[in-house]
Amino acid sequence: QILADLGYQGIKKICPNSTTPNKRAKNTSLTKKEKQEKQENKEHSSKRIMIEQINTKIKVFKITKYPYRNRRKSFGLRMKLICAIVNLDNKGLGGS
Repeated sequence: QILADLGYQGIKKICPNSTTPNKRAKNTSLTKKEKQEKQENKEHSSKRIMIEQINTKIKVFKITKYPYRNRRKSFGLRMKLICAIVNLDNKGLGGS
């Protein structure tokens, strides 16, 4: 299952196994259904928080902050190395 945020609203058409948070209706009071949706959104975001924290750790590296201007062939290798460093740090072995 893919847990996506609202930036990926059309992903359901491509991958039916994905979930995104429900959008709230503006200028209306909450109904029972909307209260349930709010609770579902809260559960969804609590599952995604770990993903967002890892993305933040990856973005510490300058190569991921700016447009990649080197050969495309080496991009995958460099991202794997960055992710390996982040994973190593998460396990407490490469810690700062």
